[in-house]
Amino acid sequence: MKKLSQSVVKLLSKKRLKISFAESCTGGLLSSSITSISGSSNIFTLGLVTYSNQAKINILKVPKRILMKHGAVSYETCLAMVKNLNKISKTNISVSITGVAGPKGGTKEKPVGLVYIGIKKGNKILVKKNHFKSNKRNIIQKATVDKALNLVLSFAK
Repeated sequence: MKKLSQSVVKLLSKKRLKISFAESCTGGLLSSSITSISGSSNIFTLGLVTYSNQAKINILKVPKRILMKHGAVSYETCLAMVKNLNKISKTNISVSITGVAGPKGGTKEKPVGLVYIGIKKGNKILVKKNHFKSNKRNIIQKATVDKALNLVLSFAK
């Protein structure tokens, strides 16, 4: 994770790009992975941990109807999170994460390890569905952060 974080800080600094995050199941781990790198203040603008549905509605302005219809862990919620984060932060790149980190809380439709990662740069938006094969919370969270950092690197190039 540290090497990836260093690569992200280095690349975004070089390209003079700013980044923001809205995290749910990673609880700030993505923000922490970036801010642990010297020089991150040049690129990192905002990190929100919108863990509850209420926070997603009140802070990120995710429409209540999306949460009611699709749930917090869904493509639709992740998309709304990243779009609205981008409006709030006005950064070049925005990243949103929502998922089931486990070990409890999974269902047949939304098992432990299901995580959506959204990324927006300019008009380009991608929401990636991931299923991490673990029931260990910290492993799922770290794998999610690694995947998000790799997405940032591919989007920023």
